[in-house]
Amino acid sequence: MIKTGKSKYYQQLKKKTPVNLPELTAVEGLGPRSIRTLYDKLKIRNLKDLEKAAKAGKIRNLAGFGEKSEENILKGIEFVKKSGGRFISGFVMPEIRLIENRLISLKEVKRLEVAGSTRRRKETIGDVDFLVISDNPKPIMDYFVSMPEVVRVYAHGQTKSAVKLESGLDVDVRVVPEASYGAALAYFTGSKDHNIKLRSIAIKKGYKLNEYGLFRIADQRGHKRGLTQKEIADQRGYKRGLTQKEIMVAGYTEEEIYKALGVDYIEPELREMTGEIEAAQKHKLPKLIEYSDLKGDLQVQTDWSDGANSMEEMARAAMAAGLEYILITDHTKRLAMTGGLNEGRILKQMEEIDKLNLKFSAKDGSASGGKSFRILKGTECDILKDGSMDLPDKILAKLDVVGGSIHSLFNLSKKEQTERIQKAMNNPNVDIIFHPTGRLINRRAPYEVDVDEIIKTAKKTKTILEIDAFPDRLDLKDEYIKKCVGAGVKMSIDSDAHSVFHFSVLEYGIAQARRGWATKNDIINAWPLDKMLKMLK
Repeated sequence: MIKTGKSKYYQQLKKKTPVNLPELTAVEGLGPRSIRTLYDKLKIRNLKDLEKAAKAGKIRNLAGFGEKSEENILKGIEFVKKSGGRFISGFVMPEIRLIENRLISLKEVKRLEVAGSTRRRKETIGDVDFLVISDNPKPIMDYFVSMPEVVRVYAHGQTKSAVKLESGLDVDVRVVPEASYGAALAYFTGSKDHNIKLRSIAIKKGYKLNEYGLFRIADQRGHKRGLTQKEIADQRGYKRGLTQKEIMVAGYTEEEIYKALGVDYIEPELREMTGEIEAAQKHKLPKLIEYSDLKGDLQVQTDWSDGANSMEEMARAAMAAGLEYILITDHTKRLAMTGGLNEGRILKQMEEIDKLNLKFSAKDGSASGGKSFRILKGTECDILKDGSMDLPDKILAKLDVVGGSIHSLFNLSKKEQTERIQKAMNNPNVDIIFHPTGRLINRRAPYEVDVDEIIKTAKKTKTILEIDAFPDRLDLKDEYIKKCVGAGVKMSIDSDAHSVFHFSVLEYGIAQARRGWATKNDIINAWPLDKMLKMLK
């Protein structure tokens, strides 16, 4: 597999599996067992077959389904169609970084960066753009189109190549002149509306802005400073009919372009035309939370419920990820399928956490590698239909931090769902609301809830709202995060880890927070442990 990028065994298994699993599992509520039943009974192989059978009323008669299931399947199909075939960023980022690292390692590459919605850290992406500086691009292009993941070559040229990967992702590589690299990076990063606004500012200042650079018209004396747009174009043989009277004033870096336009540098995550340019003109951009700022993780599941690893294993993985504390938040009894904890089991778990903390705080520090580390006692407690909690208050009061979440009854009315969450927030023991809107990107729409009212209640009750970092959640959305920032409502960024490998997803939550204009002060688990605990209920 390392040599060829393929596995014979995997290909054999694919031949034995006659259904399109990625298509069918994208429909909310369909898992391997139900897909097997649909194939065995109705020969359903793909989304088209599924929709046809559901519309014909054939699924409701199968064991384990029913009329409601059939209705939900049709809703799920419609939601999948609306997603537009976009890829969840966090799920394809490892593949993007693999290609990025391969290309950077080529001796012909002087500089390489990813652009587009990937660089802006959008929740989903349509394709990927790499920008390269190189004096000898041919070997780069030849290597790129011959990678083992490539299943189709759209273009193979001297300055641009484009391919489709086996995953379905389209990837482009463009070679641009070094003098224009900053301009090209800004142009291809976007967003489109952000770029249009920058160009309008340039025009008002007597400049011209495009992917080659920021230019001014030379006066009658004929200034000779900088490269002309034609000279830049000629470096790579561009034939744009450009005039030598247009003299570059900026283009090597993005920073110099923004500066020349009288605008503070704007981080890629903010370039969505949500007020960032006006704030940059007034020097009022926030100092965004950094990717290295988190000190803890406040949603971690273990093998006490539906996690894959023990509490100690999760703690050690968190230490390796550079964290100083984690909150254990195994599910509660109502989620029986996860092995949720009842009153007796959570009290037992608390005892085990005490033992682990003693172990980690041993005088020689050997158990924790000499670092300070603490496991907090917590829960992901189910919020019931009436807004009460799945565990009694006398148990919740014993925990360090309590998170509440909704895992059922997604179809309540907006008023009912909002009041349900508000009642939980008014509970003096509930510190955080986990994944507050319940969405699963490309799979399940958020439940109906008045987010503005939730934010008001969070402010009033001093309840934290979570930014769930798992790639298919990223819940809260960036627009809601910005509302929280404006309202002074504090948030947490949590991995929702169910495995020792999941702490790596925290970066996606941080990216989401940055897109919502959040600073370190807005995120409670970017704070030292004592400060964080003191501000909770």
